[in-house]
Amino acid sequence: MAKPTAGRWLQIPASRSLVRDVLHLERTVPTFAHDRIFQLAELAQCREQSATKIAWPLLFIKAYAQMAADHPVLRQCYMRFPWAHLYEHPQQVATLAIHRKHQDQDWLLWGRFVNPELHSLKELQQKLDHYRQQSVPTIFRRQYRLAHFPTVLRRLAWWMTYHLSGKKRCKRLGTYFLTTISGAGAEIQEPPCLHTSGFTYGPLDETGACRVTLSYDHRLLDGHHVATMLREFEERLQTDILAELQGLGSSSVVRPAA
Repeated sequence: MAKPTAGRWLQIPASRSLVRDVLHLERTVPTFAHDRIFQLAELAQCREQSATKIAWPLLFIKAYAQMAADHPVLRQCYMRFPWAHLYEHPQQVATLAIHRKHQDQDWLLWGRFVNPELHSLKELQQKLDHYRQQSVPTIFRRQYRLAHFPTVLRRLAWWMTYHLSGKKRCKRLGTYFLTTISGAGAEIQEPPCLHTSGFTYGPLDETGACRVTLSYDHRLLDGHHVATMLREFEERLQTDILAELQGLGSSSVVRPAA
């Protein structure tokens, strides 16, 4: 194979535009992160035996929403414009980072789940299947169009959404987020955070334990509060989510983690 004789200039693909924008905004949020080891052996076994396949991210999203229902601060966000104040959203909106392939490019896009605590795991799975299976320009229409705007127009759109209206900010960007690469056997050390809170989790080990890391805006939350929420989060997975999975029935087919 012939070696290239000189370097070359390359245009930044549109698929990286939104990630660049998120990282640009993320610098303005003073975040910290704490983690806890969750014991999920029983939940993992129940999921493998379930007659209905439910993706791991949905188990975490619903458990977090149930826990967050007792902590209104997780529906709040810090607004800097026109003066420093807090906005509290009436609903919980979970945002899930979803990797998609489109036109030979890797896209990182965000699916929204409104009030996930009020929906069954089957309903949440159906919505996730839509995000994973429908064409990127169709199911992520707004994000796909925004990614093709010039940088200055994208940044203006992000700024207006993020700073001018707490309602639009929470509706479009969510009140909390989940990002994970545990399905690839890897772990995110500290997830970037645009929200008051967001979390990630790593792969389960041979004992059914995994590390869950919660990143948070220190202007609204303190470490002691976060430690309490992590404990409650684990308990929701071990009780309410486990019970709902058990109610789906069992199958003789053992399903792999996803």
